[in-house]
Amino acid sequence: MAPRKPHILCIPAPAQGHINPMMNLAKLLHSHGFYITMVLTEFDFDRLSSSLAVDSPSLQELHDFIFETIPDGLPPGHTRGVLDLPELCVSLQGEPKKAFRGLLMKLLDSPDIPCITSMISDGAMPFAHEAGKELGIPVLLFFTTSACGMLGYMLYDELVKRGLFPLKDESCLTNGYLETPIDWVPGLIKGTKMKHLPTFLRTTDSNDTMFNYMAETARKAIGCEGMIMNTFDVLEGNVLEEIKTKIPNIYTIGPLSLLCQPVNVRELLPLRSDLWQEDTNCLEWLDKRGPKSVIYVNYGSLATLTPEQLEEFAWGLADSNLPFIWVIRPDLLEGGSSIVTEDYLEEIKERGFLSGWCPQEKVLQHPSIAVFLTHCGWNSTLESMSEGVPMICWPFFSEQQTNCLYACQEWKVGVEMEEGDVRREKVEGLVREMMKGEKGKELKRRAMEWKCKAEAATRPGGSSCNNFDKLVKDLLGKENHCPPT
Repeated sequence: MAPRKPHILCIPAPAQGHINPMMNLAKLLHSHGFYITMVLTEFDFDRLSSSLAVDSPSLQELHDFIFETIPDGLPPGHTRGVLDLPELCVSLQGEPKKAFRGLLMKLLDSPDIPCITSMISDGAMPFAHEAGKELGIPVLLFFTTSACGMLGYMLYDELVKRGLFPLKDESCLTNGYLETPIDWVPGLIKGTKMKHLPTFLRTTDSNDTMFNYMAETARKAIGCEGMIMNTFDVLEGNVLEEIKTKIPNIYTIGPLSLLCQPVNVRELLPLRSDLWQEDTNCLEWLDKRGPKSVIYVNYGSLATLTPEQLEEFAWGLADSNLPFIWVIRPDLLEGGSSIVTEDYLEEIKERGFLSGWCPQEKVLQHPSIAVFLTHCGWNSTLESMSEGVPMICWPFFSEQQTNCLYACQEWKVGVEMEEGDVRREKVEGLVREMMKGEKGKELKRRAMEWKCKAEAATRPGGSSCNNFDKLVKDLLGKENHCPPT
């Protein structure tokens, strides 16, 4: 029988933006003496394994940090792109749900590992939450969204009650209906409109898979034992107070990228969570640039561009005559290749660096980075603010529109490029204004203020550091449900 040791099972949703923060949290808990089991889908585990650097240990070589896999329910050759999210959400309720329960039972019966004392389940994986509760395992939910984004999902049921969802017809997408004020929610900032809420409401179908899936995840969070969030109290205080009226026990432990930094120098340094192989050549390129001289462009792990949008962004960046790093994922372009033309490569030679994927935290930490053109995913938003880098915000979908609203109107660290306004003149103008203009200077100043606040929250004695200590203490208290060894 293995000696008693607190054992936490962590299961993120199968997407890069969910795996990253869950891995950071797991590394932090491991550094505090917890045995960790990380459950990934077979597809993501294979991608993670293949993306590791050649000098990294395999995922099976880590002490007290093990990986288990379950299927995601989709066939092997499936693209698993952003348009496949509804299909994935449906498939998770079938074979993966059954496989996960079987995995839990196998682990609970194993004499070779410590008893599972608690589970941290991604809030977007409700079947895992249910299975843990059925088997008597204490479960905490980890929502990897912003608090303002989470509150948006919590409003979905109310939108139905008020007759605001579903949309009456397709014209509501363009006739101003999405400008309807959402002025009846304490915690949301003044000026919040339908268009700022998570985008799965933009449908005429009352049975829309994504709307109902996210409404259900928010519904199931109410009454949960506790919820972990990658944010900090000063940043989203009013929103958090509103959420606490429904979910009182919230552990705000962000920014995890900062809280985790002391751990990264320890034995788990080689353990990265990127599903694409990182191109570190960009860091050498940045070393040759002057301070605050480079625009960093990355639309995250799921956003896609049309060929027209790709061309407008490309030439807008080129026409600015300013140096930039642009992450172009292999699947960034809708319908296929994202290769840019030889003429374009010649135009940007010496001042443009194109990468398939990069170590984003290290890029944002680099002194040459001045501005981040981003999709406003929560990890990217928080990492940018943590490094004092202002943003050009081009939200793509889900709660990114909410994050954009807060970044631009509440925290004043970003300027918005509206969803349908991808023109090279607009891109060039915003880039120049952020790099050279008065607006850019003001936003840089505000971003540095938030950097200081984020650092204060994650230092010993800061709110997030204290909340993490409380989380550790509470998780240690879960041990008593295990049988004696």
